[in-house]
Amino acid sequence: MDTNKIINADSLEHLKTLDDNVFDSCVTDPPYHLQSIAKRFTNSTQAKYGKDGSFQRLSKGFMGKEWDGGDIAFRKELWEQVYRTLKPGCVLLAFSATRNYHKMATAIENSGFEIFDMINWIYGSGFPKRKNLLKPAHEPIVMARKGINKDLNLDECRVNSDNPKKWTKPKGGFWKTDSNTKAEYVENTKGRWPANIIHDGLDEEWARYFYSAKASKKEKNGSNHPTVKPLDLMKYLVRLVTPKNGLVLDPFAGTGTTAEAALLEGRNYYMIEKTKEYIKDIKKRVNKSVLPC
Repeated sequence: MDTNKIINADSLEHLKTLDDNVFDSCVTDPPYHLQSIAKRFTNSTQAKYGKDGSFQRLSKGFMGKEWDGGDIAFRKELWEQVYRTLKPGCVLLAFSATRNYHKMATAIENSGFEIFDMINWIYGSGFPKRKNLLKPAHEPIVMARKGINKDLNLDECRVNSDNPKKWTKPKGGFWKTDSNTKAEYVENTKGRWPANIIHDGLDEEWARYFYSAKASKKEKNGSNHPTVKPLDLMKYLVRLVTPKNGLVLDPFAGTGTTAEAALLEGRNYYMIEKTKEYIKDIKKRVNKSVLPC
C-alpha cells in the first residue's frame, strides 16, 4: 500500500475499499458525540432538526462542529473495518469522553478486538460545561489488540529516560507465583516502565508518569478545530504501538497531529478526514515536519 497518504473521505466508506492486514497500528481521536441531539430527543421534531434556540445550537454538535453529532464512533461496523485492515497482533488506541467511553469500547470489543487496557490522559485545564457537571480532568484511551499478543515498544517509551537515576526491574521476569521465591532486582538505566496514565505535570510526584499538557494556541497553528491533541502526546502513543517504519492509520485525522507525530518518530501515516476544511491543516503539519536523521 502507498504510504503517507491524506484522504478526504468518509472513514467507514473509504476503509471498505482497502485490503486486509495493511496497517501496523491505529492511533485515532474519533468524535466524542457529546451533543448528539437527535438521539437524545427523538420524540421532538424541533430538537431533531434544530429549528431554533438551544436545539439549534446543540444540533450543530460540540462547540458548533457538526461532525461531533451522529454515532460513528459507537458503530460496530466502523471498528470492524479498522480491525480488518490492521495486521494480526497490532494495536488500536482510540480517545473518548468519560461519559460515553463505554459505548465506544463496547463497539470496539464487539467488532473482534480484545480490549487489554485503558490509558488515562489527565490534565488540569478542563472546564465544566454545565453547572451540574464536574470539571473534566481526564480522557480515557481504549487499548485494543487484534488477536496475537505482541510486545509493545516499551523501552522506547520509558519515563525519565534522561534522568541519570538507575531504576530497578525484577530479574528474570515480573510475575512470580511462588511465595517462597524472593525477587532479585537489577539496575535499569533506561527509565521507568511506562504506565497506563499520562498527566500534564500537576505536581512533582507525578514525574514517574509520562507528561503531556493540552495543545497550546501556538501548537494549534491557527486551526479552528476545537479538540487538537498535543504533538508530544501523539508522538508517545505512535511510538508505543507502532514499529519503526510501520504504517499508522488514523480514520479521524482532524488537523493531522497523528501524521506529524508519525513522521517525527520515523513511522508512516495513512490519514482519513471527512471534513474538507481540515485537509489544509493536515498538509501544513506534514509539510513542516521531516523524518529524523
